[in-house]
Amino acid sequence: MPSSTPLHMLLRVLHFVPVRLGLLYVLLSYLYLSGFFFRGQMALGPLPALAASLLTCATMLGAYAAIVYFIERRTPTELSPRGGGRQFFFGALLGFSLYATCVLILVALGYCTIAATGKWEVLVPGIALAIGTGVFEELWFRGAIFRITEEWLGSWIAIVVSSLVFGFTHLSTEGATVMDVTFISIEAGLLLAAAYMLTRRLWLSIGFHAAWNFTQGSVFSGAVSGNQAPTGLIQTTMHGPELITGGSFGMEASVVALVLLTTTAVVMLVMAIRRGEIRPPRWKRQA
Repeated sequence: MPSSTPLHMLLRVLHFVPVRLGLLYVLLSYLYLSGFFFRGQMALGPLPALAASLLTCATMLGAYAAIVYFIERRTPTELSPRGGGRQFFFGALLGFSLYATCVLILVALGYCTIAATGKWEVLVPGIALAIGTGVFEELWFRGAIFRITEEWLGSWIAIVVSSLVFGFTHLSTEGATVMDVTFISIEAGLLLAAAYMLTRRLWLSIGFHAAWNFTQGSVFSGAVSGNQAPTGLIQTTMHGPELITGGSFGMEASVVALVLLTTTAVVMLVMAIRRGEIRPPRWKRQA
């Protein structure tokens, strides 16, 4: 095909980094919000809502893969199913364990009390929301922003850029402070980027992200990144300084989560470095 054909020129324009990012953001956001509002407006029961959420996730994954394949002209290896289930499960287990550990630490320090609510019915719709959000945000922040920034500027700058964008996006939440979003930028931004670098897949970060949100809201009734705290399976009541408990923003703004998640992130990052997963900027690779 001659390089001057209209189709070739269109693909070159679509491959331009800002255009690619804009296309991914618009398409993924549209699909995610469509699924979210559909579940709300149709007043679906727990299981139909979960099925609708999984369908939305499959559509988002398919749309992302299509853009990568047809515009970037490569196989979307970051969505490779090989080992994906195992990575997703490990990420989910890690997300649940780390949040539960944060709660136990606060209970031991006397800053948190817990009581069972017996509301098992909140778990299924909680899974639907957590999985949908986890898939959308990881496709966008790690699959798009981190990966494409890394292509041009290398791994270290990509970590900083994706973490800051991820964290400061939460500043739009009512009541969020600069300290709140700085904490989430450091702990979650670094951990999720390290999870992607370690595996070069998105399944580990998706599993962690979804499980952390699910455990925080549906299991322990905590505020998720500044959103109103739901009534989950277990009611947690925080006492004491917001720096310790996270206050109304949630556990992400707690120094306990900051230390625990950042330590985990550093361990994963060191593992990624030892595997040779740190990539230099584009100009160094070309040289």
